[in-house]
Amino acid sequence: MLRDITLGQYYQTDSVIHRLDPRVKLVGTLLFIISLFVVNQFPVYLVVLVFLGSVIALSHVPLGFMLRGMKAIAFLLILAFVCNLFLTPGDILVSFWKLRITKQGLSTAVFMAIRLSLLIVGSSLMTLTTTPNHLTDGLEKLLNPLKKIRVPVHEISMMMSIALRFIPILLEETDKIMKAQMARGADFDTGNLIQKAKALIPLLVPLFISAFRRANDLAMAMEARCYRGGDGRTKMKPLKYEKRDFAAYGLLLFYMAACAGVNILSAHLPGILSWHLG
Repeated sequence: MLRDITLGQYYQTDSVIHRLDPRVKLVGTLLFIISLFVVNQFPVYLVVLVFLGSVIALSHVPLGFMLRGMKAIAFLLILAFVCNLFLTPGDILVSFWKLRITKQGLSTAVFMAIRLSLLIVGSSLMTLTTTPNHLTDGLEKLLNPLKKIRVPVHEISMMMSIALRFIPILLEETDKIMKAQMARGADFDTGNLIQKAKALIPLLVPLFISAFRRANDLAMAMEARCYRGGDGRTKMKPLKYEKRDFAAYGLLLFYMAACAGVNILSAHLPGILSWHLG
């Protein structure tokens, strides 16, 4: 299960998405997330699905590798679906015992499951096609205007980059410790909730020790290289927009316009049809 988490991993290959400026991918991911939660019409999600599928195809990242990350959030998806299905008031469709399924609850549950699934796949696509160093540089460039109000932009970008880079490392370390403890007779699967929580102690203690050790080694390495923050630092490969980046911005604007247009059309089309039929 731990190896199924793809967030924070980088998939090495050569594609037009990999070669895009990291600022384009950060802005694109933000606009993609906004489009998921602003629109509320089913036809718009067809536009979102076509857009995301096209980007995945251009990235040359195997679809199976990306969908593997969905296994890690399967429980969250099921929980969100069930809670919205049974706890949303509205017009009752099915009623049994004390549970009621409403029309609004079914619609909300389906939309929430679709949104979360697309959100995970779209967010993981950014990290799969962008190295942590490029993410740091792109985020720092985008947040650069905040330096005027003395926001530590470089430090914030560095912390986020280190956090993303540590995700696959800690997952691999957790897997190794779990296998070592299981070889010594530890059981993480059987027992009630309290027993399972107690069984995690032999796993969490060495994991925290390993995490602090890695953080200390990283701090010593940065000090040995005379790292003193972002003041006066230069870039060996400064970011520079190219023609493909401007083309990608244009496609993003077209995507947002298409989502807005389809959303408005879907909301008003039933009324227009009923007016003509009447």
